[in-house]
Amino acid sequence: MGRIQTTDGLTEEQGELLKLVRQFVDEQIIPVATDLEHKDEYPTDIVEGMKEMGIFGLMIPEEYGGLGESLLTYALCVEEIARGWMSVSGIINTHFIVAYMLLQHGTEEQKERYLPRMATGEVRGAFSMSEPGCGSDVSAIKSKAVPGEGDAWTINAQKMWLTNGGSSTLVAVLVKTDTGAESVYKNMTTFLVEKEPGFGEVAPGVTVPGKIDKMGYKGVDTTELVLDGYQTTTAQILGGEPGQGFYQMMDGVEVGRVNVAARACGVAQRAFELGIDYAQQRETFGKKIVDHQAILFRLADMATKCEAAHQMMVKAARLKDKGQRNDLEAGMAKYLAAEYCADVVEQSFRIHGGYGYSKEYEIERLYREAPMLLIGEGTAEIQKMIIGRRLVKDYARR
Repeated sequence: MGRIQTTDGLTEEQGELLKLVRQFVDEQIIPVATDLEHKDEYPTDIVEGMKEMGIFGLMIPEEYGGLGESLLTYALCVEEIARGWMSVSGIINTHFIVAYMLLQHGTEEQKERYLPRMATGEVRGAFSMSEPGCGSDVSAIKSKAVPGEGDAWTINAQKMWLTNGGSSTLVAVLVKTDTGAESVYKNMTTFLVEKEPGFGEVAPGVTVPGKIDKMGYKGVDTTELVLDGYQTTTAQILGGEPGQGFYQMMDGVEVGRVNVAARACGVAQRAFELGIDYAQQRETFGKKIVDHQAILFRLADMATKCEAAHQMMVKAARLKDKGQRNDLEAGMAKYLAAEYCADVVEQSFRIHGGYGYSKEYEIERLYREAPMLLIGEGTAEIQKMIIGRRLVKDYARR
């Protein structure tokens, strides 16, 4: 067991929820995570357990059948879940980005149609911006939606890096639409694509080719998505009006960046727990390695970085909960937490010595998982661009 999360500013109910999630992680996730990860097996039983706990409806308002919790509560829960296995936190991340986008930008009909079923986990969300030829440069996407007669649209798209691509049943897909605007960003639209879970042709004109084989982040399905002459209507445009897709996606990504920061905090915390535990067991030169000053300094550095990343993540979540702009803080939190996570995991790996290279030890899995957090929801370079531009604007000379 590691430190108990700080619950300052949380209600008693929120604190109890965090304790319940931590217990679930300790009892239901950690004991099976490494085995499932090595098999690249989807964690069906864990997902069903999260459904029963109401995790899929955590941030969905009570009027739509959810728990109506804050982004902070969600982030703290994600931190705990990622501490158990990062892939499980990925399963709920994209789901909540789509739910958040629906809540903030969807029509009332779209909210009523999807949110109650998303709260129970019956409808599972995924979102898609990236393509094989572009990653960070969203403006370079080639996917297009062309209007037809009446309210009909035809979409042709090849998308990449969909978390939950196979298991999801609702995908928010960003495509280009010619709305006549001068800015490329105002010629993008988000469509809500319904499909069956699975691989192959999952709806007319919709194909999920299969899982992408990854270095880490296994268990969760990461896929491509191909739309070939896919037929849809204006009713499936998020918000009902074309041309708003880029801004809707960026709003969702801010929530996603807080999530990735929380996941990085969870992975780092677990790496620290493993490191300090191993250091108290392993002996070299006649004493426990924790009694060597070099190891003690390493543990102090690891713990400090875990705490700093955690506090930055909490600040970003609280700002979003207050309805304030948080792109600067979310970018800082994601950047700091991901970098610190990679460093803490490596330091724990070094503490384990040769055993850290063995698949029998949990740190080996974390060592393969941490790099994904350096990339997901925007690389360090993208975060620095966001941070730098905001700082220049905020400190502009009058």
